[in-house]
Amino acid sequence: MEAIVKTDFHFPKQKSVYKGKVRDVYNINDEYLVMLVSDRISAFDVVLPKGIPYKGQVLNQIASKFLDATADIVPNWKIATPDPTVTVGHMCQPFKVEMVIRGYLTGSSWRAYQAGERMLCGNPLAEGMKENQKFPSPIITPTTKADEGHDENISKEEIIAQGLVSREDYELLEKYTFALFQRGSEMAAEKGLILVDTKYEFGKKDGKIYLIDEIHTPDSSRYFYAQGYEERFQKGEKQKQLSKEFVREWLMENGFQGQSGQQIPEMTPAIINGITERYIELYENITGQKFVKDESTDVLKRIENNVNACLKTLL
Repeated sequence: MEAIVKTDFHFPKQKSVYKGKVRDVYNINDEYLVMLVSDRISAFDVVLPKGIPYKGQVLNQIASKFLDATADIVPNWKIATPDPTVTVGHMCQPFKVEMVIRGYLTGSSWRAYQAGERMLCGNPLAEGMKENQKFPSPIITPTTKADEGHDENISKEEIIAQGLVSREDYELLEKYTFALFQRGSEMAAEKGLILVDTKYEFGKKDGKIYLIDEIHTPDSSRYFYAQGYEERFQKGEKQKQLSKEFVREWLMENGFQGQSGQQIPEMTPAIINGITERYIELYENITGQKFVKDESTDVLKRIENNVNACLKTLL
């Protein structure tokens, strides 16, 4: 299948379209969003030059499952998934922060720790911690949402002081974040996985807070295999994981971390196929279901027809 890297739809009452790093988001009458998850892939805030077939389908279907599974915790934006790569939902005014929650010291938090940082977004970190060590309890390390470039770490008090989010709203976001992470961790454990860290985005509509965007996908989350975690940790070995981190590691091994002047390494067919297979592996592990590849021809035409049919019921 050809990777879907570009769309150009014109839906009824469409007002605008926003092309993000991975998602194409169509504004329908300032009421609804049509979010298509493309096969583009980004790392270090850079969109890589080639798409990953089926990646969009994997992300959209995982997110849809977890939005349904957490709707009792917090209202979410989803109304329908009319196509494997598309979700249609409520248009909300996003908060300008992302709620990152971490259960383990890994990834960027470990790199910061290695560099000597002992305070992470207002959370004190103990001396003597090791890579991939579990925190006594999960910590929230918010980031600002950058329109362009890199997101920046920020603390709760800085968010409130800068007026990015009111104290009342922020404390509700915290409550939702801990509860969502708990549910995601329980669902991962049932499948033999550890939800290591993830991020949630929230917005408001008619004065009410909604969970928006994707949740618990390999793009927004990091998963370890539970089996062998402790043994690998004690030996100081790398954890077996299902997340986008393997893409970042491949880039770093080939001299790319998103810095100016660095070249993105060649994405050969073997590399692309390998990334596709890892995304499918995560889907099957986290959902417990066999992934059915969307082998349709003229996928874009089908998406257009399915979304139009969905919007007809809403408008």
